[in-house]
Amino acid sequence: QVQLVESGGGLVQAGGSLRLSCAASGRTFTTYAMGWFRQAPGKERDFVAAITWSGGITYYGDSVKGRFTISRDNAKNTVYLQMNSLKPEDSAVYYCAVRRDSISSLRFAHGYDYWGQGTQVTVSS
Repeated sequence: QVQLVESGGGLVQAGGSLRLSCAASGRTFTTYAMGWFRQAPGKERDFVAAITWSGGITYYGDSVKGRFTISRDNAKNTVYLQMNSLKPEDSAVYYCAVRRDSISSLRFAHGYDYWGQGTQVTVSS
């Protein structure tokens, strides 16, 4: 079993920054990709960003490109999401997820095997 614990969410003004972290523990895959998704009230869960095991390939949702950066530290089994220039429409619960490593299909939530409990991000205008 894999446990994922997100942290770093909170309340920030528009234009501000937050850094989310997600630490994985337990019996993970030998190599695994990690992703971030978000869900606002009444909306579907949307893809935010993903990163391969090596960190060499990253993907971003169109709405966050140029503002968010995903990175990882495999020694710490942790993935990060640096969020800059935050907008009110970024407000949501942010979830991290783990799946077997891949260089494709990382944008799709159904491909992930384990999910964290989520951390709330609220951006005020």
